[in-house]
Amino acid sequence: MRQRRPSVTIALIVVNIAVFILAEIFLGPTGDAAVLRRAGGQVPSLVMGGEYWRLVSSMFIHSGIRHLLNNMLILYVLGEFLERLLGHVKFAILYLLGGLAGNLAELAFQLRRGEDIVSVCASGAVVAIMGVVLLVLLRHRGHVRGLSIRQILIMLAFSVYFGFASEGIANEAHIGGLIAGFLLALLLYVKEMPVIRRRDREEETRRE
Repeated sequence: MRQRRPSVTIALIVVNIAVFILAEIFLGPTGDAAVLRRAGGQVPSLVMGGEYWRLVSSMFIHSGIRHLLNNMLILYVLGEFLERLLGHVKFAILYLLGGLAGNLAELAFQLRRGEDIVSVCASGAVVAIMGVVLLVLLRHRGHVRGLSIRQILIMLAFSVYFGFASEGIANEAHIGGLIAGFLLALLLYVKEMPVIRRRDREEETRRE
C-alpha cells in the first residue's frame, strides 16, 4: 500500500520556523515577554477584550530557539507517524483543536488566578499529538512502529522542562493539550485504529 506523505506535518514545521525567524528579525529576541506580546502571544486582557485571534496565533510562537527545536523535533517524529496513520485532514484537525484546547486551558487558569501575563502555547498543540499517540500505543499494547509509551513520557518530560525553564511558555497548555488530544482521539477516531493496526502488520510483513 502506498504510504501518505506527511505534507501537513512538513507545512506546520515550515510555518512555525518561519514565524520564529520573522519575529526574531523584525521584533527582537523571542525570549523577551514584550516581543512575545507583539508577536501575537496570548494575553488574557487582550483576548477577553476581543483579540480572539491570539488563541490561534500563540499556537505558532516559540520562546527562544531551544523551545522551537524541541517542539519541531517532537512534531516531526510524532506528526509523521500520526499523519500516515490517520490522514492529512484528521491529523490537521487534531493538531489545531488540541492546540486551541491548550490555549483555552491556559486562559482559564490565568483568569482564575487573576494574572495578565503573555504566554505562548505552541507546545499545547504538540502535546495534544502526544495524547493521540499515547492512545494509539495503549491500543497497540505499548509499542507500534518503533514508538513506545516510555518514549512519549520522555518527550513530555522535556516539554514540561522547557516550560519551566523558558520565559512565557504556558505549562497549563501542556495539560490541556494532552487531555484534549487523548479525548479527541478517543471520541473521534478510536474505531479506526484496529483497522489501521491490521494494515500496519500487513505492511511490516511485506517489508520483511
